[in-house]
Amino acid sequence: MKSVIFTFAILGILSCNSTKNMQPDDSDNPQTENPTDNSNQLSYLALGDSYTIGEGVNDAGRYPSQLITKLNTETDKNWATPEVIAQTGWTVDELERGINAAQIAGNTYDLVTLSIGVNNQYRGYPIEKFEEEFETMLLRAISFAAIKSNHVVVLSIPDWGVTPFAAQSGRDQLKIKEEIDAYNSIKAEICEKHEVTYIDITAQYRSLGAQPDMLAADGLHPSAKMYSLWTEKLFEEVMTVY
Repeated sequence: MKSVIFTFAILGILSCNSTKNMQPDDSDNPQTENPTDNSNQLSYLALGDSYTIGEGVNDAGRYPSQLITKLNTETDKNWATPEVIAQTGWTVDELERGINAAQIAGNTYDLVTLSIGVNNQYRGYPIEKFEEEFETMLLRAISFAAIKSNHVVVLSIPDWGVTPFAAQSGRDQLKIKEEIDAYNSIKAEICEKHEVTYIDITAQYRSLGAQPDMLAADGLHPSAKMYSLWTEKLFEEVMTVY
């Protein structure tokens, strides 16, 4: 199974003018590749924004790809190529539209991951709006996992304020930190409410995210090495289910 819909980056939204150059071309249309059918394979749907699509790294470096490689290498399970629905700059409502455009209504998956919210924070959207939209999106993710909430994993929002890009562009790093903490608190509460695993990658990102080897070439997005740390956390969680 392989349907990769991408174009993506954490803060591909990161604005206009000087910051616009840090974004991928949002005019690129998501692409879909149909995988070889294999009814014995387990399926994985990765939903999100630039963190999921892996802006600045190749396909193998993205955490959905790294996770499947690790699962197929280190377990006796057979996982299909992940289906990824994500794009640079996407907010929760834009992810919703992307899912609708992908026409996967009615499909179910053995694993669903969700990483979304950073662009809502960046654009300064009301946190109440995020709370409502995120819960709706999480319920949709659970539906894609055949209503098995323990087959859904949510990643926290990394603090992009620690990156060289944020510092060099004069961003208020303390304000970013406080807002991301508020967004993550909401995500964690909603995940607990619906018995969905919530993985905190933010603390680790704040510690390591500014290191050159943890960054893509743009000084903003994570490198494949950073994604490998997220992969380890996801792998541990998936192993509790499979």
